[in-house]
Amino acid sequence: MNEPLSGWVKKLAEKSVVVLGDLVADEYVYGMTSRISREAPVLVVRYSDNEYRLGGSANAAHNVADLGARAIPVGVVGDDEAGVRVADLCKRYGMVTSGILKNGRPTTRKTRILAGAIHTTKQQVLRLDREDTTPYHKDIDDRVILALTKALKKADALLVSDYGLGVLSKRVIQAVRAYAKDGGIVCVDSRYNLRAYKGVTAVTPNEPEAEAAAAMPIESDAHVKKAGAFLLKELQSRAVVITRGQKGMAIFEPDEKPVYVPVVGADEVADVTGAGDTVIATFTLALAAGADVVTAARLANCAASVTVMKQGAATVSPQELVRAAQSA
Repeated sequence: MNEPLSGWVKKLAEKSVVVLGDLVADEYVYGMTSRISREAPVLVVRYSDNEYRLGGSANAAHNVADLGARAIPVGVVGDDEAGVRVADLCKRYGMVTSGILKNGRPTTRKTRILAGAIHTTKQQVLRLDREDTTPYHKDIDDRVILALTKALKKADALLVSDYGLGVLSKRVIQAVRAYAKDGGIVCVDSRYNLRAYKGVTAVTPNEPEAEAAAAMPIESDAHVKKAGAFLLKELQSRAVVITRGQKGMAIFEPDEKPVYVPVVGADEVADVTGAGDTVIATFTLALAAGADVVTAARLANCAASVTVMKQGAATVSPQELVRAAQSA
């Protein structure tokens, strides 16, 4: 296609994407440091403020929404403060929240404590994860599948953000694969269970995830090529896109030579938190808009170059993505 990369950005806002996965509340606690504790060799942090942000699949949905598209998150939160915060933030950012289900299991909450001296940039000194890995009851599977089925009737694509926290059970994954088999666009980012998603449109693992899924070390470009080819054959997908940090991306398609896309603007990386969510959100929207795999991946690469310049799990605006695409 001859259209400039930046020309695709406006088309993303015309699409609707269901984002299925593990909803997480990201809590940021800010404080001041001035001394070492007398009780132990640790910093004493004087609390000053805190805020909640969207994490996990909710951050992927936030990325979809901030690109101007219609985001429909489907997942489960607890009947607790963190769950209320996640649902409220999704609503505030313009998402359709009917697919956010409540359950008795506590919402996954990741608390990051950022501290520093006065007039300095706050640095993360500790992360505290509250996770309940108790399997969801069968009725939650039923409710998730029902919500997913309803949401997909109004969507152009399905994005799966599987953090391994229980929403993507075997039955739910079967529903995902059935949608792909019927011709739906399905893009998957799975931390621990990538090979369960056979037949989906595309997967976007980072190098450690690809290494684990392919059961082979990735220590060189040759290893990346071997792992990508293996996963492409194993999953029978339209594409495998391996994200490689400062080495960019490696794109694999059936009967095509691998395409290597260099990173954009790697000089000043502030925080890679949530970059994978930005990649798959942009990539999925671009495929839904009609872009080919390489174009979609290049656009996603540009989007990630913007969010890694920001602190925490961040998003990219259409204007920022246009500028990044124009400079790529």
